[in-house]
Amino acid sequence: MKHIFNHKVFYSDTDAYGVVWHGSYLRWLEMGRVYLCEMMGYNLVELEKNDIVMPVTNINIRYKASAKLNDELIIETYISKVTPLSITFTQTVSDKNTNKLFIIAAIDVVSINKEGKLYRRFPDFLKDVFEGALECNV
Repeated sequence: MKHIFNHKVFYSDTDAYGVVWHGSYLRWLEMGRVYLCEMMGYNLVELEKNDIVMPVTNINIRYKASAKLNDELIIETYISKVTPLSITFTQTVSDKNTNKLFIIAAIDVVSINKEGKLYRRFPDFLKDVFEGALECNV
């Protein structure tokens, strides 16, 4: 299972040279993860009401090329790994018109309660959904 959305690079996404500021990618990547979870039927606000929060614990971004002002981007998000403790999202940002790859990212999340205590195992119902999404990628 994969979520794909488009985004145009705005001036506020860039630095003084019209190149996308590296931190802008993080916002788009978060949007992709939220959209994917919603597509699987899980709104993060509703999960929090049920005492489940999924913070990012690791981000690995490989910058391949620089996106620029007015570029039309495609952000793709899918589940690439599920362990009892964490979920790994793989995400790419590329040019809609040329397919040029700007970044590829691997982002790990865990599950904690609202007080910050780590669940040693991802809640079963969520783990099952993420494993199902992973199987759709094979």
